Amino acid sequence: MRHAYTNATIWTAAGEPIENGTLLVDDGKIVVVGTDIETDGYEIVDCAGKYLLPGFIDAHVHTGVWGEGARDDHDANEVSDAITPYVRMLDAIYPEDIGFEDARRGGVTTLGITHGSANTIGGQMAVVKSYGLIADKMVIREPAGVKMALGENPKRVGEMLKRAPVTRMGTAYLARKAFHDAIEYRKDWDHHRALQAIEDAKPEGERKPLREPKRDLGMETLLLVLDGEIPVRNHAHRMDDIRTAIRLSEEFGYRLVIEHATEGWRIPDEIVSRNIPVAIGPLYTAASKREVNRRTAAAVGIMVDAGATVAIMTDSPVNTVDTLRDLVIIAIREGLAETRALETVTTNPAAILEVDDRVGSLEPGKDADFLIFDGDPWDGRNKVQATYIDGEKVFEADGPYLPA
Repeated sequence: MRHAYTNATIWTAAGEPIENGTLLVDDGKIVVVGTDIETDGYEIVDCAGKYLLPGFIDAHVHTGVWGEGARDDHDANEVSDAITPYVRMLDAIYPEDIGFEDARRGGVTTLGITHGSANTIGGQMAVVKSYGLIADKMVIREPAGVKMALGENPKRVGEMLKRAPVTRMGTAYLARKAFHDAIEYRKDWDHHRALQAIEDAKPEGERKPLREPKRDLGMETLLLVLDGEIPVRNHAHRMDDIRTAIRLSEEFGYRLVIEHATEGWRIPDEIVSRNIPVAIGPLYTAASKREVNRRTAAAVGIMVDAGATVAIMTDSPVNTVDTLRDLVIIAIREGLAETRALETVTTNPAAILEVDDRVGSLEPGKDADFLIFDGDPWDGRNKVQATYIDGEKVFEADGPYLPA
C-alpha cells in the first residue's frame, strides 16, 4: 500500500523539524519526506496537529527472554558456565511476551535483545523489530555483539554457584583467558590450514588425510569480536569497572560499548577520547546494589555535552520498555538539551546496534518505522497515537491503556 502522511510536524532525526510536512511510504519503505510533495496515487492520512517521528530504538533490553510476571520464565542468563559466547539470544526469544506489546504501545519499534549480566562473557545479542510471531523474521541483525559483565553481578552468581569468578580480578582474568584461548584456537586452525595446503600441493596419491581441529562455537564467536565484526557490549556501572572494560578492550583490540555506564559521568574524557559509545540506563530504579549508588539521570546530559554517543535504554523489564520516552523526559528535566534528546532513542542506538542503514531516522530508502504523537513528544501528557513498523500500523491508541 502507498500512503501519504500529511500536514504533520515531522522530526526526521536527520535534520531540522519540518512544519506541515508530508511522509510518503510505499511497500514498507520511506519514499520521501518534506513539504510541497506530490501525493497522487497515495492514500492520504491527514496528520494535522500531530507530530510524526522515527520509531524509538532501545539498545539494551531483555524483552522476550526475561518473562515478565513469571519468575520461572527466565532465559536471559545461561549460568551453567561463566564464559558462554556460544549461546544466542535468538534461540530464546518469545515473540508473544507482553514486553513486545508494551514496546509497540510505547513507540519502541527496534530492540537490542541482550544476554544478562550473570556471566563474565555471555551470549550473542540480536536486534529485532518489536512486531511479529516468528523471531527469525523479526531479526534485522544477528549476531550484533557479545555481552560481557564486570562488577557485582558475575561475582554474586559465581559465589552462589560455587564457581569462579568471586572477585573483580577473577572476572577480568576469565575474560583475558577466554580471549587468549580464542587466539590459540585461531593458531591451531591456521597451522592445520598450512599443513593442508602442503598436502594439497602433493600428487593425489601421496596426500595424507589430516584431521581438522575440534570446532569450538564459543571460540569462533570470540574471533568475530577480535576481528572487529561485532562489538563487546560490556555491563559496567562503577567508574573502576568502566576503566577495566576499557583496559581489556585495549589489550585485545576489540570494539567496545559500555552498558549502563552509571558512573561514566565521572570520567567522561576517558570514554569520549576513545570514541566509546554508551547505553545509559535504567534511569529510575531502587539502588539495588552498591555500585549504582551514584546513579543520576543527569549523566545523560553530561555525557552528551562531553561529546559521547549516548543511547538511553530501559534494561527492560527493569524499567518496562514502554517507558523509554519517559526516561528521555527525565533526562531532559535533569539537563539533557531538548535539541539532543531525539538522538538518544533514534540515531544513536541505531548506530550502536549497527542498523542505522535501515532505521533510526526518516530518510528515503529506510524502513517505514515511525510514530504519530498527539502533541510534543517531550510533553509527558502526550502519548503515542499510532506506531508503524515497515509501513504497517501495529498499534493505535484507543483511550487509556487497560490490560486485557
